[in-house]
Amino acid sequence: MKYIIYDLEATCWRGRPPKGVNEIIEIGAVKVNRYGEVVSAFDKFIKPLVNPTLSSFCTYLTSITQEQVDGAKLFDVVVMQFQDWINDDDDEEEEYALCAWGKFDKQLLINDHNLHKLEYDWLERHADIKNQYHKLKNMRKHGGLKATVKKEGFEFDGIHHRAIADAENLAKIFIKYLDDWVV
Repeated sequence: MKYIIYDLEATCWRGRPPKGVNEIIEIGAVKVNRYGEVVSAFDKFIKPLVNPTLSSFCTYLTSITQEQVDGAKLFDVVVMQFQDWINDDDDEEEEYALCAWGKFDKQLLINDHNLHKLEYDWLERHADIKNQYHKLKNMRKHGGLKATVKKEGFEFDGIHHRAIADAENLAKIFIKYLDDWVV
């Protein structure tokens, strides 16, 4: 089993999104093998289709610029690259589990698959690490990723709300409790 620890960034505004749509603008992920070793990383920007212009709030929150998404491929291309990376032939392990901090990322993936009229059966094996972590620690109040990373004794590396940095930091927690997750 290999574990795909991933995070997404999406278009965002203060308040409701125009046309009611948030779209993924970055996929960041690390691949962790069954021994708890990070063996590969994936980071790509995505050009939004419905609302192609980022809000100033989105740029402020994520540090992702209009130029970065303008120069990116659309979701249908990037998600295929992501699946190819997950299923890289050099991997000795065939099965994988997608692991994210919360339920929101999986829903964003489903929404973008529907928007682009793509099948999403590859999302079937998915673990909500945030929910499992809080159950593991007997916590009623759910904390954010950055606070949890620090609580677990790790430095938060990179820029918070950048998909690759959030994925790399989530991987620290995931690896620490490798044998405790239900995937």
